[in-house]
Amino acid sequence: MKKTVLITGCSTGIGAAAARTFAENGWNVAATMRNPKDGEALKALPGVEVLALDVTDEASVNAAVARTIEAFGAIDVLVNNAGYGTVGPFEAASQAIIARQFDTNVYGVFNTTRAVLPSMRARRSGVIINIASVGGLTTFPLFSLYHATKFAIVGFSESLGFELAPLGIQVKMLAPGGVSTDFAGRSMVPTFEGDGGVYASTVATVTASFEGFRGGYSSSESLGKAIFAAATDGTKQTRYIVGDDAVAMLEARKGMTDEQYVAVINGRFGLQG
Repeated sequence: MKKTVLITGCSTGIGAAAARTFAENGWNVAATMRNPKDGEALKALPGVEVLALDVTDEASVNAAVARTIEAFGAIDVLVNNAGYGTVGPFEAASQAIIARQFDTNVYGVFNTTRAVLPSMRARRSGVIINIASVGGLTTFPLFSLYHATKFAIVGFSESLGFELAPLGIQVKMLAPGGVSTDFAGRSMVPTFEGDGGVYASTVATVTASFEGFRGGYSSSESLGKAIFAAATDGTKQTRYIVGDDAVAMLEARKGMTDEQYVAVINGRFGLQG
């Protein structure tokens, strides 16, 4: 019997790549996104149904989950991929920007997870895969809000796994490093206007440093394959670090004290601390 996966944030990038990978491997795929018109290419794939789902809207989430179960009979795997990022000084962030960041990256994951749990519990089977980030395990300047949400997802995933394991449901977390998607463009929104005001020097220095780091990132296709592998490897592994840059970064931090790490990051980004 064909298995079914529901994936959020499938309009582009990692979500679209994951949808293609599952479909190519014979799965039923509920490829969800806020605007289904963005999923025309996915509709052409066998076993794929493109559905409207806004992770910040409980009614939308519940409707998409119900439709998936109606169409395919069950949800074997949930992939919480939808993500939104902010960059810039925390002080400059409006309450609306902060709320949107947490509504999507944290409460959105809560909404979809809660929606699939009754059916997974009834079958005593299921895998929930949360896409966090290496930014949920370590930090960089100007990403305080984004880091806060991804650290939350790492903690949520690990703790949730304890309570769901006795019910036959696994929780896994993927932490990718840099990914060659449009995340840093379309999905990364500044907290500030103009040049950053009193933080202008920091904004300029950090932005220039990041431009120099581009290249060598994982492709969205490789992330799609990593998600599929995590969903199907049959192991009790709960944490997957994906991308050479992420592995190297975390290995390096493991060998440092917190004070040493702060000094390294300040030096790397040309900041004074």
